[in-house]
Amino acid sequence: MSLKQYKKKRDFSKTKEPKGKTKKKDPKKRIFVIHSHFARNHHYDLRLEMNGVLASWVVPKDPPAEKGIKRLAVHVEDHPIEYAKFHGNIPKGNYGAGTVEIWDNGTYLLKNKSSNKIEFRLIGKKLNGDYVLIKTHYGSKPNKSWLWFKL
Repeated sequence: MSLKQYKKKRDFSKTKEPKGKTKKKDPKKRIFVIHSHFARNHHYDLRLEMNGVLASWVVPKDPPAEKGIKRLAVHVEDHPIEYAKFHGNIPKGNYGAGTVEIWDNGTYLLKNKSSNKIEFRLIGKKLNGDYVLIKTHYGSKPNKSWLWFKL
C-alpha cells in the first residue's frame, strides 16, 4: 500500500491535510478513526491502520452501532497515519472540500483478514464490539464495494 493516490489528489499548498509518510507501527496497537465529513454529501469515513497507512472506506450513512444494520462502504485511497488526528476544513476547490470532524476513534484488534473479508474488534468512544467488512460484487464500483456491519 502507498500514499501515491492520496498525494496525487491533493494540493498541500492549499489544504492543511497531512502529507504523511508510510509508517510501521505496533501491530498489536492498531488505531482506527471514523470521520464525519460534510463534503458535497454528508458521509462518514472509516479508517483502519494497516501496513503503515490508514485503509479507508466512505460510508454514506451512519456507522452501524447495532447488530443487524448493514452499511455500504466504498474502498478509497489509503490515507497517512497522521490523518487519524486531522479535523478541520478542506478549502473549496480541493478534493474532498468541506468540514471533517472526528466522530469516533480508538484502537482495534484485527481478528482475520483476507482479500474479501476483514474481521475486527473496535474499542472506541462510541463504537465497541466485533465488526466485519465483506467485499461485494455490486454497485457502481464493484471492486470497491464492501458491506460493513456489527456481529
